[in-house]
Amino acid sequence: MSSFQRAISRVPWAYTFRRLLIAIPTMLAIITMAFFMRRAAPGGPFDGERKLPPATEAAIAAKFGFDKPLHEQYLNYVGGVLVGDFGPSYKTLGKSVNDLIADGLPISLTIGFLAMGLGLVVGTLLGVFAGLRQNSSADYGVMGIAMAGISIPTFVTGPILILIFALGAGIFAVGGLGTYPNIGMSWHNMTLPVITLALPQIAIISRLMRASIIETMRSNHIRTARSKGLTERQVIARHALPAALLPLISYAGPAMARVMTGSVVIEKIFGLPGLGTYFVDGALNRDYTLVMGAIIVYAGLIVLLNLLADILYALLDPKVKYD
Repeated sequence: MSSFQRAISRVPWAYTFRRLLIAIPTMLAIITMAFFMRRAAPGGPFDGERKLPPATEAAIAAKFGFDKPLHEQYLNYVGGVLVGDFGPSYKTLGKSVNDLIADGLPISLTIGFLAMGLGLVVGTLLGVFAGLRQNSSADYGVMGIAMAGISIPTFVTGPILILIFALGAGIFAVGGLGTYPNIGMSWHNMTLPVITLALPQIAIISRLMRASIIETMRSNHIRTARSKGLTERQVIARHALPAALLPLISYAGPAMARVMTGSVVIEKIFGLPGLGTYFVDGALNRDYTLVMGAIIVYAGLIVLLNLLADILYALLDPKVKYD
């Protein structure tokens, strides 16, 4: 049996199926709460400083279905979501919520995945480096930097990086996606947002890996590996690292979801038209269908990424049984 077949055989299929079934009522509950909470909020998407004529208000209500009973509006909205239709945007003329999500989600996903990837690589290396040198000056230095990374919020580090590397050195763009005709995601305008979002993850992951590697190096199977005559590098690479990575897998799934939703602040700082920016603008402009669409996408990502983390944990640790 190949390694791929062995990995497939360890996938907890029954557990995965149960989790997917549980996700259905979970998503329905999120949609229900978000729908009725937005309707309970005062005002509406078409309220302005001047009151509209009654005929205009009636026409708008008929166009968007506001003249129907609330339960009918809810059922119509849920029915649209089930077929992938999040409805029209109340504020962006000529575009549906699906169009806006399709425009903004790739930017948010790119920032989130790159930031999490950078956090995992750099944080793991720093954590292992510090853990293997416990109570040394290198250990204290790495942990001191990690504490600073955790303590300083991204809305502080972002402007500082802009001041140093964009306005000062001129290496990277201040924000946005460039100017015509060079509009798009590139290293010039994406590096600083990714680094800003990755810094807290680097700090957290380095602390997590340090504690995990210290505990793993004291375990019985490491002593057994050393007694077999393996070199210290072989002990670390073959036995210590795979075991030490397991707590990181448990952290990575929820952390990825937090990074995705946490990119709201980053997108506003760097002027990136991601889903987070659309979510904030939709909330400020009372574009309720856009806010609902963003909430559903974020909730779906959280459910999916947590499930993937559990499956990966089972693949890496044969002792884990979800069934």
